[in-house]
Amino acid sequence: MPVGISHPPDHFPRLRSINSQQLVRVLFCNRTSRYVQPVWVNFRGEPQPYPIMPPYTGRRMNTYLGHVWMFREAETDVPLIVNNREMYVPSPNAEGQIGTVNITIQVYTLKDCCLQLIRNLVEPKNIRKLDIVRSLYEDLENRPSIAKDINRLASSVWDSGPDNPMAINGIL
Repeated sequence: MPVGISHPPDHFPRLRSINSQQLVRVLFCNRTSRYVQPVWVNFRGEPQPYPIMPPYTGRRMNTYLGHVWMFREAETDVPLIVNNREMYVPSPNAEGQIGTVNITIQVYTLKDCCLQLIRNLVEPKNIRKLDIVRSLYEDLENRPSIAKDINRLASSVWDSGPDNPMAINGIL
């Protein structure tokens, strides 16, 4: 990897799904008390939301090898964890069995929990009216965003070098 590059250059591809014909059957399992927004990252690296999943429900899905999925809390866009990772990329299932995709909540710091709560209670236009330390204004205004997470994940794959399986398989 070139020295001094910490983010992908402008010409470097975004995190995206690859066009595969290999079907993978999965069961998305919402193991949370929250409404979950499944999001497929399409072939151009753009998020494509799928129907919201109510708490503690499952959904059978047909997806494809090399497709990128992320899961968000529907109301807040807070990222959720899928099979202990930030994103899910299907792999082949043994003998056509249905793969289980467990969607859970990550462990948040006390600060992150408080930021989420304040974002839910205070309208964005009123954040700067709160009597809090200045750095918290910026933290509160830096709302979760799937687009930011896609770019961050692409950067982390880029930073990990050309031997990363995601780079090798065309996902980045």
